[in-house]
Amino acid sequence: MRECAAGLDSCSCCLILRDVSKLRTKLDATLARLESESSLATRSLGRLEAGRAAFSVSLLKDGGFRCIGPFGGDEVVIYEHVFLNLGGHYNGSTGVFTVPQAGLYTFAVTLHSDAGAPRSPLAACTGLQVNGRVAAEAREQNADDQEDSATAVVLLQLNAGDAVAVKLLKGCFLCDESHYNTFSAFLLY
Repeated sequence: MRECAAGLDSCSCCLILRDVSKLRTKLDATLARLESESSLATRSLGRLEAGRAAFSVSLLKDGGFRCIGPFGGDEVVIYEHVFLNLGGHYNGSTGVFTVPQAGLYTFAVTLHSDAGAPRSPLAACTGLQVNGRVAAEAREQNADDQEDSATAVVLLQLNAGDAVAVKLLKGCFLCDESHYNTFSAFLLY
């Protein structure tokens, strides 16, 4: 080491020490860059997880047969059974999904009803509403058969804070016993 300090650059030990020093400097710079990139990736993943939004719910919690409606006006459907509520943005007490971040969302509403007897009027109809405005409807009204179902699937560009709910339309009713009536959504991007 004294030889290196004395300026004997041709000493093989000194050359090795100089190369090791250069490698250490390069390694330290690479490590700092990797730590910075890892920190950025961790923050990005945290933002992605915080914005996750997906839920799937069905009308009844238990397996027993029950109908809701008809009502004198449009009423928000409260889905009791939660299959998934990723992010916690579906409120099971109010039936409202609150959009956590702006983006393109996929919504699916499936309804089912039972008129009770053949040739009895069947009126199963719901409206998917965003901030109180109808975005889509699923409807089955007839007297041809005792049971029927309908599904509506839509893609909607929404903003953070938008309120999305399914409303049972005036004069309509839903019957369920095996998770036939569902409401689901997820953030596409």
